[in-house]
Amino acid sequence: MSENWTWPAGLDAVIAAPNHHTVLLENEHVRVLDTRIEPGELTPLHTHRWPSVYYVVSWADFIRRDGEGNVLVDTRQKPKGPVPKVIWSEPLPPHTLENAGTVAIHVVSVEIKGGAGD
Repeated sequence: MSENWTWPAGLDAVIAAPNHHTVLLENEHVRVLDTRIEPGELTPLHTHRWPSVYYVVSWADFIRRDGEGNVLVDTRQKPKGPVPKVIWSEPLPPHTLENAGTVAIHVVSVEIKGGAGD
């Protein structure tokens, strides 16, 4: 890990939450992940080291919490936009994600290596 990323490699999404994150492609430039979180599921604590483009295939309400359990994002009170949609995300420090909705969350993300997490 580089000095810019302070969290341990064991918290990487693919290592810490493998039941929810699958690598579709990885090389020295990008890593493409398929993320699926079923209704009621809670991911283990994990990180996303690189900035990413998220292609949201299906959307549900979710609650994102930090490593101490503090709520960072709760979408239950926010209007949902149409899907599919594309979203930019900076690297994400340790967090969990709970699917508080009634359908699966399905996101394909393209992580840009050489970004802020390196």
